[in-house]
Amino acid sequence: MKLFYNVLLNTLLANVTTSYIWFALTFWVYLETRSVLATAFIGGSYMLLVAVFSLIFGHIVDHHKKKNVMLFAGGLTLLFYLLAGGIFISSSHAALTDWQSVAFWLFGGTILLGSVIENMRNIALSTTVTLLVPKENHDKANGMIGSVQGIGFLVTSVFSGLSIGLLGMGWTLTIAIALTMLAFVHLLFVKIPEEDILHDPELSKKNLDIRGSIKTIRAIPGLAALILFTTFNNFIGGVYLALMDPYGLTLFSVELWGIILGITSTGFIIGGLIIAKKGLGKNPIRTLLLVNAIAGIIGITFTIREVWPLYVLGIFIYMCIIPAAEAAEQTIIQRVVPFKRQGRVFGFAQSVEAAASPVTAFLIGPIAQFALIPYMRSEDGQNEFGWLLGSGEARGIALVFVLTGFITLLATFLAFQSKSYRILSSTYEKS
Repeated sequence: MKLFYNVLLNTLLANVTTSYIWFALTFWVYLETRSVLATAFIGGSYMLLVAVFSLIFGHIVDHHKKKNVMLFAGGLTLLFYLLAGGIFISSSHAALTDWQSVAFWLFGGTILLGSVIENMRNIALSTTVTLLVPKENHDKANGMIGSVQGIGFLVTSVFSGLSIGLLGMGWTLTIAIALTMLAFVHLLFVKIPEEDILHDPELSKKNLDIRGSIKTIRAIPGLAALILFTTFNNFIGGVYLALMDPYGLTLFSVELWGIILGITSTGFIIGGLIIAKKGLGKNPIRTLLLVNAIAGIIGITFTIREVWPLYVLGIFIYMCIIPAAEAAEQTIIQRVVPFKRQGRVFGFAQSVEAAASPVTAFLIGPIAQFALIPYMRSEDGQNEFGWLLGSGEARGIALVFVLTGFITLLATFLAFQSKSYRILSSTYEKS
């Protein structure tokens, strides 16, 4: 466990860096362009890249020692952040802040690539739980990971807003580069004992072998349904990815919005610590579905009026339950999938699930920007939905959140009634 804690500490440092520059980029894009469409495309592009590369990341994790994978990811992330710094220095401010220019997308895209590559470390981290932690404590270890992510979210959301508001993007990127270097050097001294790599003789080392990953998933009753359900949740998550920051920035300044995100992100820590202490119960699948039901209720209620305490409370509760959802899926896979194939299964699941969010983000951004926001500002929109959503600048975004919440509740109810839910619950219990 001490070795696992050291890996977790290094992950905290790396996640702080990635989250810091990612939040900063999102804030900076919206403030410079005032375009929901640009923000949605940035968020959607991130998830699209995660979807494209996760299969490759999982393949790499299964065929190399976990520490080497983490070092490779950290070094490549550092390289991309340095390239982004070069683009920032060599481009004019006008070009960098015009979301239709090549310089804007080169700069943002390079930061995105560096942040996406860091996800290779997270896949490796999930497999180190199986490698270093006793089976009966997997759910608690995953809860610790959730708390670490929450600490990173808290620190970076506060400092990203303050950094963009007070220092600007140039110094923000400089700080991110320095922190990335620090994480890389620290990792050199972290021990992850792994004498041999457990190669699967049925799977090729050279090829991604997507068919083999699918075969592994299909061989475990109910696992495909779990991934499908989580994929659907990510369709819903694309809405939050595209619209949560624009909504918050209509209520608060960028500095205050960063502080609000930092305060609400304590929910990550609280939720993760509860799981680390209590676990996920006898049936993590049931816990996962209950969490999604709560998320649906939050979506319906937290923007029903343009009142900032309601929005902040909704985000806080949402943050509290996210670690349970993430830990549940990880715990299930760690229990039912052989260690030698976990990298590919985690990578495949992340790829499929991540592919859903950009689809929604790319769709919902233009719909909100050109249809729902203008409609809810019109007299017709107010007459039709004013009784439900009240009045304010962001009622179009609120309408999207409410519809999303209803869809989430319906999907969760159907999942509870499904045969796959009962089968996977039984498979987990017997593993």
